[in-house]
Amino acid sequence: MAFELLVIVVSYLLGSVSFSVLLVRLLKGVDIRQYGSGNAGATNTLRVMGKGPAILVLVLDVLKGIAAVWLGTWAGGWGTWVAVACGIAAIIGHNWPLYFHFRGGKGIATTIGVMATLCFWPALIAGIVAIVAIVITKYVSLGSLLFVALTPVILIFTDFTAPELWGSLIIALFAFWRHRSNIVKISQGRENKIGSKVKEGNRVV
Repeated sequence: MAFELLVIVVSYLLGSVSFSVLLVRLLKGVDIRQYGSGNAGATNTLRVMGKGPAILVLVLDVLKGIAAVWLGTWAGGWGTWVAVACGIAAIIGHNWPLYFHFRGGKGIATTIGVMATLCFWPALIAGIVAIVAIVITKYVSLGSLLFVALTPVILIFTDFTAPELWGSLIIALFAFWRHRSNIVKISQGRENKIGSKVKEGNRVV
């Protein structure tokens, strides 16, 4: 039991590595959380720094989620509570990072890594729907919410374990909670669309 708790803690510490904060600090010497939406994630990196840094942040954040689930799988087995808990811990770390005063992102890239590792096919199908929604609406937040909402629904029609199902529901609740302001903005038509420019004073140049 002590070992399982240890790998969960390690997963949280791994998730706490905020690549958007580190990369922007390395490239420009500033804190990305003071620019754009103030969010430490790939989408805000795109708005503030452009495509190249954003893609790198996205890939690294996804890899965090994958690594955490594999760590839990190594410790507890495939589809177990330990594997799921490690994935959730990495998402919590991304959202509330220990190293950066608990001010992180919204966890979607890390969630993609976690869900794709725990339940690849449901996550893939939900991901395709999410991408289509983003292409049509230009709302990354809407696509993100569709992804986390659809994954557990599709998972029900597969050979799933109880930890995987409950874990996906918990992850969905996390995502909706972190996106509550985005939900309000979408309903009011004020949500930022992908590719939209931030004000010059809010962009790192």
